[in-house]
Amino acid sequence: MMEKIPTQTGTRDQLLSDLKNVVHDAEAWLRHSGHLTGEEFKAAKAKFERTLVSAKENIIHLEEAVVEKTKVAAKATDEYVKENPWKAVGLGTAIGVVLGMLIARK
Repeated sequence: MMEKIPTQTGTRDQLLSDLKNVVHDAEAWLRHSGHLTGEEFKAAKAKFERTLVSAKENIIHLEEAVVEKTKVAAKATDEYVKENPWKAVGLGTAIGVVLGMLIARK
């Protein structure tokens, strides 16, 4: 059974949320860094770094999953073409004709 690519709404929302948090924390850190005491500065910096690491990890996980699913799809396509070469040629020709007609209309 194939695992779904984690680009579903929940994963995208989490990634967008992480990126928004990174931007928000960076803006707050830059805005208030001159007024923070040593401990407050360290805490703000640590929070920003945690948010950044979380966003990076989510991006890496998403990228790995997409690459893996792309490889699976490419392998399935390759197997289909090897098993059904004339169907693949016909499908490619049909797609080419349709694209040609769409381009010619413009």
